[in-house]
Amino acid sequence: MFSFLLTMLLIFWRPKGINEAIPSTLGALLIILCGAVSLPDIEVIGEKVTGAAITILATMIMAIAMESIGFFQWVAQKLLEATKGSGHRLFWLTNLLCFLMTLFLNNDGSILITTPILLLLLRKLGLKDNQKLPYLLSGALIATASSAPIGVSNIVNLISLQIIEMDLIHYTLMIFVPGTLGLLLLSILLYLIFRKTLPTSITQTNAPTDKPAAQAMAGQPKHWKPLHPQLSKHPLQPKHHSKPPFGSVTSKRHTKLMFAVIVYVLLVRISLFVAAYLDISVSLVAALSSLLLLLWRWFYLKVSPVDLLKKTPWHIFIFAFTMYIIVYGLQNIGLTRYLIEYLEPMVATSLFHASMIMGTTLTILSNIFNNHPALMIGTLSLTQMGLDPVTLKTIYLANIIGSDIGALLLPTGTLATLIWMHILRQHHVKVSWKDYLKVTVRVIPITVAFTLIILYFWIEWVIH
Repeated sequence: MFSFLLTMLLIFWRPKGINEAIPSTLGALLIILCGAVSLPDIEVIGEKVTGAAITILATMIMAIAMESIGFFQWVAQKLLEATKGSGHRLFWLTNLLCFLMTLFLNNDGSILITTPILLLLLRKLGLKDNQKLPYLLSGALIATASSAPIGVSNIVNLISLQIIEMDLIHYTLMIFVPGTLGLLLLSILLYLIFRKTLPTSITQTNAPTDKPAAQAMAGQPKHWKPLHPQLSKHPLQPKHHSKPPFGSVTSKRHTKLMFAVIVYVLLVRISLFVAAYLDISVSLVAALSSLLLLLWRWFYLKVSPVDLLKKTPWHIFIFAFTMYIIVYGLQNIGLTRYLIEYLEPMVATSLFHASMIMGTTLTILSNIFNNHPALMIGTLSLTQMGLDPVTLKTIYLANIIGSDIGALLLPTGTLATLIWMHILRQHHVKVSWKDYLKVTVRVIPITVAFTLIILYFWIEWVIH
């Protein structure tokens, strides 16, 4: 218990801005040295984490490959055109974009793709730092929370679905409407908070792009020139050349390529549902799909996959694995048993109370432990309470709301928000914990409570 408390203190305190993976690694080592976690336990943890790690890594590969063909710039240009000069319209389009990206990829992939797009766009608009925050933060919150309505949008949801023995179709039927309504409320609350900060009108400027951002999001490698010679300059830059990239023949080929990428991503998304339905490894399908795109990039664009080693935030995988070790150690000393003894009497009172209590409990646990291990603990606890199938599935969905939406209260609650923070640091955009918490404490608790209530009434209506 001392190891856990010390780890949490260092993670929340973060002296000298140390990476989250450092205290979690130290805490895991102390747990192992204390004998709370054995070597066989580590093997079990490895089996549970490997699938999630492979899926997240596969999504990162796909995002990097999409970056290399200029997908980020293309979407940023289309997003800019759709705003029609309105900063408020850009806010709603940002939220819609992040929702769709999570729908078609997953929450981590959405963060990996939408954050660079927004950074690119906001720089070209020349917005001040305080004007960038509404778009970046609301986009991250919506992208991550959007994993609740569809099980395949979050790998930990898939893992726990197997434990509950609940198929994706049934899952979607029961939670898509409540989850989507919760996202709508979250967007409205964010807009109410940021509405005075949002610029009324936005115009493209000649603001320079910083070097790290240019390197990370330039998108057009040298070998891209034969296919798209007009895209050597950024598509959002003023059109000083005689043949603007979005009005030429190569632009049409470029647009076709972008739509082909979208179709491919959609097919990959469908294949994940099919794989889950046929009981095929989702992580294997995701890995093969991303590998195919990576090989195409290598042979067609002549871009070596070595850049994956530099761009992948490996510390996030270390953080996830070590937090699993810490939580597993707590489970070995009686955490799951304590939760069952404490929560089972309250869960048995009524379905409404059970949903609210477990959703709140998972919100707390997810922000303390990170939502991956927290949801696993919550799910395993449910399976040992002797609940009837309807109650079990309903409370499980309440757990999902707590772990996918409630976990956003703190930056360490989800891997997606950690990835988001990592990307912002790469591009020298400072969003402190204080900036983050000033928003999340005002919107996340309300959204969680609202979504849990809607979930209860929706399931009551669907069942009866």
